Amino acid sequence: MVEPYKRLLILGCGTCVSVCMAGGEKEVEILASQLRMLNEKEGRKQEIAEATVQRQCDREYIEPCLDKITGADAVLSMACGVGVQYVAEVAGEQSIVQPALNTEFYGANLGAGVWAERCAGCGNCVLHITGGICPIARCAKRLFNGPCGGSQRGKCEINPDVDCAWQLVYDRLKARGQLAVLEEIVPPKSWKPSLSGGPRKVIREDLLL
Repeated sequence: MVEPYKRLLILGCGTCVSVCMAGGEKEVEILASQLRMLNEKEGRKQEIAEATVQRQCDREYIEPCLDKITGADAVLSMACGVGVQYVAEVAGEQSIVQPALNTEFYGANLGAGVWAERCAGCGNCVLHITGGICPIARCAKRLFNGPCGGSQRGKCEINPDVDCAWQLVYDRLKARGQLAVLEEIVPPKSWKPSLSGGPRKVIREDLLL
């Protein structure tokens, strides 16, 4: 992907990917070193520069680095997919920005080196109804109104190591003495704020200048 370019900038991000040790300043240094060694081994001449900004999803942090970005033949972004796209947008049509990472989900850190999906960003949050457990992100079928017939002994049919999301919801509400919540009729969820409604934009009128 980066082989054709003579001047390559590896651009890190100081927030999410830095916390999960996937794309911060340290990882930029490691990737740059690996590419330099590979280039030397294969006899390829490639100038590799390094930089890390606080956030690649925020214009004010990208702009101070624009000279480095536009001065490179290509940028290898170690941010999430949002960062890759936004750096390219801010830098302009001529800038080539490529992804170094595969963005998979919004996750929580369960322990050293372990992250698990917890949110699908679907809009109209229902966590107040489901005991703080998201059935959209944590159910394999994204079922909104209870478990399917495939769950067995509290586990998902796709994998015996995966908890049934709705079993987790039930257990949580039972522990709180709130099982009656499950008996209430919940209006159909509006999926318009989700990806089903097309590309999304959030506007806070109170913050507009």
